[in-house]
This record gives sequence, structure tokens and C-alpha cells, in this order.
Amino acid sequence: MNAVDCALLGAFILSMPNRPALEPLTQYYTQTMMTKPMRWFCRKSGKSKFTVKDIAAMKQTAARNPFPWNMEFYEYSDGSGYEGRFTKGGICTLMQELGLYDLTPALCHLDYTMSEAGGATNSVRKHALASGGPYCDCGYKKKPRSCAAEHRKVRNRRACAPANEN
Repeated sequence: MNAVDCALLGAFILSMPNRPALEPLTQYYTQTMMTKPMRWFCRKSGKSKFTVKDIAAMKQTAARNPFPWNMEFYEYSDGSGYEGRFTKGGICTLMQELGLYDLTPALCHLDYTMSEAGGATNSVRKHALASGGPYCDCGYKKKPRSCAAEHRKVRNRRACAPANEN
């Protein structure tokens, strides 16, 4: 999702005879964006989430702060994931300019959907600019590895067995 997608959705909304409500727009945008190639991209991205390369890319993005995105990068101290904290976001800026700011959460919801499709993270957010928060904390926490995934990784059926099972 980027500012181009936002501009296209904004143009579509502005051309509609009736302004949509937030919930139906959220559902529409999610269904429209989550195409087969997008789901593939999310799965592929999920496989490299939390790698050294992924974290380096997040830090690089935070360092360059491309206008109108102002992002800081924070790794969770417990090692469970990280967040990009946006004090200014291009989507919010554009939706405000289009007079559609109240519909911004429909676009932001896609973060959760994409995270779920990636399979490696749970998207977490306590604050959102579009909801009046001081910033958007786009957080990603590592999903616990399933026992089946551990079995495939270590090729050991007892890898996940409780200690008292022998």
C-alpha cells in the first residue's frame, strides 16, 4: 500500500454519487488490494521478516524519512518484534487534502490483513494518527512457531513435545 493506491482510492470515492461508510469501504479496499499476487508477495515478505536484511532495510527507511513520511524505527527490547513509528504519514496527508480523512482507517486496516497473509507476524497498533493519536505505531510481533514448523525445521518429532513426555 502506498500513496498511489491512496490517490486512486480517493479519486474513486470522490467520483461516487454517495460517500461510503467506513466499514464497507474497509471491506472493499481489503478485497480489492488482496489479490493473488499481493497474497504471494505477503507470504514471500513474511519469510524474510525479522532477518538482519529486513531490520537493516527498516532502519534505512527510518533514516531517510521520505516526505511526507516521518518514521522512527524501534526494536522491542524483549526481542519479540519491532515497530515503525510514524509521526507524519503520506496516506494521512493525502486523505486530509482530499477531504477524506475520516476514511483513512479503511486504508490503515490493510496493515493487519497483509501481516496475517504473511504468516510470520501479528500486526499490533496502540495509536493511529487517523484516530487522533500522537503517532502511528505500526508494530509487528513474531508469531510463535507452530510445532509442525519446528518439526519440519529440525526433522525431529519430539522437538515440541513437553518435557514430561518421553
